[in-house]
This record gives sequence, C-alpha cells and structure tokens, in this order.
Amino acid sequence: MKTRDIVISICETILKVAIIAVIVMFIYRGALLAYDYGYRIFEEAPMSEGEGREVVITISEGMSAQEMGELLFKKGLIRDEKLFRIQYVLSEYKEELLPGTFTLRTNMTVEEMLKAMTVSPDEEE
Repeated sequence: MKTRDIVISICETILKVAIIAVIVMFIYRGALLAYDYGYRIFEEAPMSEGEGREVVITISEGMSAQEMGELLFKKGLIRDEKLFRIQYVLSEYKEELLPGTFTLRTNMTVEEMLKAMTVSPDEEE
C-alpha cells in the first residue's frame, strides 16, 4: 500500500504542475497578444513605406465605424478593421468626420486618414 500511495502522490503532483504550466502559458500568450493589440491602437504603422499608393474612398452620411473599417480594409488601407473601430473611438477626429469622397494613401496612419476625412473634399487642393 505504501508504494501505491507514493506513486499516486507523485502522479497527482506531476498533473498539478502540468496544469499550472498550461495556465501560465495561456496567461503569458494572452498578455503578449493584449500588449501587441494595445500598442497597435496608438502606434499602428502605415500599410506601406515611402510614397505609397493613392486610394479613393467614399464615406456616406451616417456611416458607422464598422462600415468605415470594412471599407478601409477592403481598399488595403488598414490591416485590421476591428482595431480601426477602437482607434476611431479613441480618435479626437471622430466627431468631425465629413461625408464625401477622399483620396487617401497607403503610407498614411489611421490618425492621418481620419484627419484627412475632416476636411471637406471641396476644400482639398
């Protein structure tokens, strides 16, 4: 009986250590993911460096942040439409966006794109 109790005790200890290791691994990976996402909210790099390419988009009256994010993602201006919604909500320009057709560039950050969409298309150039 003593040997059996010792083996059971060792197996229980190994199982507990394995479970704790898995939990720590998930917490660590979750923290890395959360940090990366949080960092990207404020420091998302443009889609391209240098001059970039011009993309024409049309923002309609009453367009939601989700719809804008999907449009910008489809046009290749942003990497993640869900991240765009957070950036939009935290932006100082969200209340100033105007409907219209805008020419944006792939080398612009989200903040620069939002700022560009606060200027009436008639006033550009």
